[in-house]
Amino acid sequence: MDYKSLGLKCGIEIHQQLDGKKLFCNCPAKIKDGEPDASFHRQLRAVVGETGEVDKAALHEQARKKNFIYNYYDDCCCLVEIDEEPPNPINEEAVKTAFVVSKLLNTRLVDEMQVMRKTVVDGSNTTGFQRTALIAMDGLLSAKEGDVRIESVCLEEDAAKIVERKSQEDVYNLSRLGIPLVEIATAPDIKTPEDVKIIAEKIGNVLRSTGKCKRGLGTIRQDVNISISGGERVEIKGAQDLKILPTIVEEEVKRQLSLIKLKKELRLQKEPEITDLTTVFQSSESKVIKKALKAGGVVLGIKLKNFAGYVGEEIQSGRRLGSEFSDYAKVKAGVGGIFHSDELPKYGITQEDVESIQKKLKTTKSDAFVLVADKKERAQMAMEAVIERAGLVEKGVIKEVRKANPDGSTSYLRPMPGSSRMYPETDVMPVKLDFDIELPELIEDKARRYEKELGLSSELAKDIAKSEFNDFFEKVCKDKKLKPGYLAEVLVSFPAQLVRDYEGAVPEMVEETHLEEIFNAIKKGEISKNSVLEAIVDIAQGNGLNLDKYKTASDGELEEFIKSLIKDNKKAPSGAIVGMVMKKYNADGKKVKELVNKHMGG
Repeated sequence: MDYKSLGLKCGIEIHQQLDGKKLFCNCPAKIKDGEPDASFHRQLRAVVGETGEVDKAALHEQARKKNFIYNYYDDCCCLVEIDEEPPNPINEEAVKTAFVVSKLLNTRLVDEMQVMRKTVVDGSNTTGFQRTALIAMDGLLSAKEGDVRIESVCLEEDAAKIVERKSQEDVYNLSRLGIPLVEIATAPDIKTPEDVKIIAEKIGNVLRSTGKCKRGLGTIRQDVNISISGGERVEIKGAQDLKILPTIVEEEVKRQLSLIKLKKELRLQKEPEITDLTTVFQSSESKVIKKALKAGGVVLGIKLKNFAGYVGEEIQSGRRLGSEFSDYAKVKAGVGGIFHSDELPKYGITQEDVESIQKKLKTTKSDAFVLVADKKERAQMAMEAVIERAGLVEKGVIKEVRKANPDGSTSYLRPMPGSSRMYPETDVMPVKLDFDIELPELIEDKARRYEKELGLSSELAKDIAKSEFNDFFEKVCKDKKLKPGYLAEVLVSFPAQLVRDYEGAVPEMVEETHLEEIFNAIKKGEISKNSVLEAIVDIAQGNGLNLDKYKTASDGELEEFIKSLIKDNKKAPSGAIVGMVMKKYNADGKKVKELVNKHMGG
């Protein structure tokens, strides 16, 4: 696509967890799964914000009347997470990290940081709000793809982790609640899908340059704001993998183009009547309908005049207009989904059933129909949600919040929140941002230094600069006894190699003290480089580190063995002799080759 002519505008919001302690208590910033030590439940209500209004996204969540169950863990939760105790003073180390990030992004810091409450009643916070604080504004990230303005840097508490979603009940894990998050929001200056990934990676490298960020899947999340000419800004939440970002943008552009086209062709002429179709399905073979009726539910249907063929029209890869209707029904009523005429007969609904429905709803060939089977109250709410979404087709693209799916498509989550969701946090004192902190070297600058001073390739330099073993790498490089390229290659490659090739290996069990012992043994000639991976595998599989197992022969012992081999194998080439030596000893290959050549007269 020609994204420039389409008027594509993209901005991203990066949320990065910080290591250490939680933002408003002394609990460790770690996520724990498994059987909780305690559980409790809550219901949440929306409240008036600072503007005197109730946020529409909060009202939307409240209308779902959900019950929330929270799992509590003794070693990483406390009364603050339960909302039975006021927050402690804000974590100063987290504030300093956000301060450093703001400086690295060339932003204008606020004089005083004021914590705010942001209304959130989807259950992800026991309080009904998220604490967040503006740190800085008006920054700039320079990139060859084009400069991107940084609109804001904030520090906020992470939400509870979803465990399970049900129609009327959600289960959350409280161990994640309160972990410090740095949130960086860019202006809509990104112009292509691929550039979204590049800019997100650059910001991620700035964050990692602080050395204070958590690592691993789920510790950094990207939200993408996307619009095209004739469309609206849509916020897509929850992308965890950088690789999927370009696809998310491409799919959202497709969706907005499709909705703009449908806007010109479709209009809900009048609000459809909801009709009870339960009698049509008394002998139905559809598993979904049979299950609903057995539970005392009903089947409701509506006619959508002139919608035939459109409900099944693809608007994103693998998703149709009917998927948008289904999203609204699922989110607003908690039903499992809908049926629509463009996909029937199917799912146990026969052609005879379809004809009976058409007769009862009085449809023509140009009309579509939608069905839902569930308890009467939920089915009624679901049909009203479908009617609402069908009525919005004439508006084209709706400003809303959507969820990133694993394939890059998106699903409706909730309406776009407004300014009325914010109000001041009166339990936390403001903080003056006047720290005197030396800024760290940026990962990009570090990688360039490794190329220039240590002779590393561009790719390896970037990889070791980003690695969690970067500080260790610099420390070991200082004595210049091992080649930087060899060190970098080992440190960068072994975690992935363990996961890929060795069953039961846990890379996290390999600590810097283990690596230091291994590399010191190589420097002293006690073990060979060939033994490094085996030693690391032993540690990662829980067997500990036993360097005696990998001790190499002394130079004298090697020489004597090589001389005897040459004597007994006079016609063998040097390569064969080297192979025999390496089979018996954990020796350095280069040294063995030199000794073999020496005694063979090579």
